[in-house]
Amino acid sequence: MQEMNGQVISKKRVADYGEVFTSEKIVNDMLDLVKQETERIDSRFLEPACGTGNFLTEILRRKLNVVEKNYRRSPLEFERNLVLAVSSIYGIDILQDNVITCRHRLFDIAHEQYTALYKRKAKPEMRRALRFILERNIIWGDALTLRTVGPEPHQIIFSEWSFPLHNSLIKRRDFVFAELLPDERRNQPGLFSQNVYLSDLGEKVFLPTETYNYPLVHFLKLGEDHA
Repeated sequence: MQEMNGQVISKKRVADYGEVFTSEKIVNDMLDLVKQETERIDSRFLEPACGTGNFLTEILRRKLNVVEKNYRRSPLEFERNLVLAVSSIYGIDILQDNVITCRHRLFDIAHEQYTALYKRKAKPEMRRALRFILERNIIWGDALTLRTVGPEPHQIIFSEWSFPLHNSLIKRRDFVFAELLPDERRNQPGLFSQNVYLSDLGEKVFLPTETYNYPLVHFLKLGEDHA
């Protein structure tokens, strides 16, 4: 398949899936409209047609620049916030090769910045943890049907990652994607909306029902025996 102007892989993919990649300039112009959020380490972003990750990779770069600026002198704090930044990024794409490429691009950005700072002190457990998170955050699926693509399609499930105790223990909770979407009929925001916080004014709060709640685990143990 021949790349055309960096925005189209093939005419067939455009016809079949409407696949056109967004240019770097347009990506940055659009992200600058929410610049403050792109530089907040724990702000969640979901791209329901992520392609190879043009938006998500730029968001991760911006987040990691903040992580490096604030935490580079403490390897543990850098590692923890690196995991937090990567775990805040979510994507769905209907084409498997795009999903694989997107995961690889995000991993490479995180891994290269980490190893550039700490070189031989970089931990292999970090690489395993990052891959584990990306496999669960970047999904081969159809955002219209809300189901995965493949031999045995099922409901798309996303993991929420957090550090509730503000230490090195990470919490994972799984949610069905369909239940995270805004419900306009009930005036209910979704998990990826901005208005998902408790309000002192009595405003409605979004509290989705989790499908599975995992025990706290050190972030460096993610991916160990499928933790």
